[in-house]
Amino acid sequence: MPLINTVDVTIFTKFTIPLLASSTNESVDNTIVVAAVLLSLVVIYLASKLGGELSNKLGFPPVLGELVGGVVVGTSVLHLLVFPEGGTDSSSSLIMSFLQITAGLTPEATPAVFAAQSEVISVLAELGVIILLFEIGLESNLKDLMEVGIQAFVVAVVGVAVPFGAGTAGLMIIFGIAPVPAIFAGAALTATSIGITSRVLSEIGRLNSKEGQIILGAAVIDDILGIIVLAVVASLAKDGAVDVGNVIYLIASATGFIIGAVILGNVFNKSFVAIADMLKTRGGVVIPAFIFAFIMSYLADIINLEAILGAFAAGLVLEETEKRKELQKQVIPIADMLVPIFFVAVGAKTDLGVLNPAIPTNREGLVMATFLITIAIIGKVITGLAVFGQPGINRLAIGVGMIPRGEVGLVFAGVGAASGVLSKPLGAAIIMMVIITTFLAPPLLRVVFPQESSVAIDSTSEV
Repeated sequence: MPLINTVDVTIFTKFTIPLLASSTNESVDNTIVVAAVLLSLVVIYLASKLGGELSNKLGFPPVLGELVGGVVVGTSVLHLLVFPEGGTDSSSSLIMSFLQITAGLTPEATPAVFAAQSEVISVLAELGVIILLFEIGLESNLKDLMEVGIQAFVVAVVGVAVPFGAGTAGLMIIFGIAPVPAIFAGAALTATSIGITSRVLSEIGRLNSKEGQIILGAAVIDDILGIIVLAVVASLAKDGAVDVGNVIYLIASATGFIIGAVILGNVFNKSFVAIADMLKTRGGVVIPAFIFAFIMSYLADIINLEAILGAFAAGLVLEETEKRKELQKQVIPIADMLVPIFFVAVGAKTDLGVLNPAIPTNREGLVMATFLITIAIIGKVITGLAVFGQPGINRLAIGVGMIPRGEVGLVFAGVGAASGVLSKPLGAAIIMMVIITTFLAPPLLRVVFPQESSVAIDSTSEV
């Protein structure tokens, strides 16, 4: 099942909640479902803010804290936010227990309320990842990307091909993992977090250095290639088998979709600005933008790609308009409301108990996590060796700058979990890989870049 098929806002109405509950053949009080959703959002936002603030204080990206916060409130620790797809029932949810004590929820109605509440939160999380990819597209400037040149492209291709190939082959050969889940895990290794890398480069004064520009350009290309890979493997998961003809079709479709969207975007850009200028009521910029993003998401979905690919392409198109800065400012508060739901939900659904070495049956998952982390680091560090014609350039710094997976890696993990093709050990191993690479990158970048000369370099470039 794909991550996004149709996001129907009527899920929040009194017509849909009874439909969600009908699968359990129990009548349910809509007020109780709303209360359960509200309590879940309270837990999600508290976890995201507390985790994000703590992570920020420690010098790490807030998104890492949101993920860890989700792990804490989820099935691994507190059981405040749990979901049925992981095999958990309503008796494990502390929110359901709290509603039984305070709101008169009966044991008979609890499974129906739990199912409805989980479905609403899952839809909100899925909508959050669409907004996230739209926002990433808005931040990905194609003109700046082309100025970086062939160097960034080569680094990006190596940074996608090596970890993807090594990770997929290793899981299949060493661990006997089936092709589709192995490909999913390999795809998760291809990502690079633009947000994390750019923040660290800015903090150490190397954002405008040659190495910094190559890293950022390659990270942007990584996102584009990664989204294509994600669209391919997520679509493969629908059929549960690897078909070479289907792979070729999906790669061509994904590539053609993005290229076509960008080309047609030159025409749409003028229309978008004209429409935005005509509208005088609130949301004159952001509402037309979301209409375009959701239409693009729908088109991507109906041609057997992921809806998030359409959202990303929409962001790339609108990044070229003169309304870009205004649109980015208006998208931020919406993303602040919805995107944390996705990250916390990913963490909450992750059962890290499967990596507990004290349990013999869990040791394979821990070994897989170690393997993925090793491939994730080596597969990106060697990208610096792909840089040519640049004497004296810090190749190690370029490779280290490509290591963090961050929020982009979590998108892969979330899609994989939603598709149902990942086993618990493999899913948790991917999350562990994302956490470790995100933790390691900031301190390693500070080590490989000489601090004493960084300020002088940036000062020169600004002059």
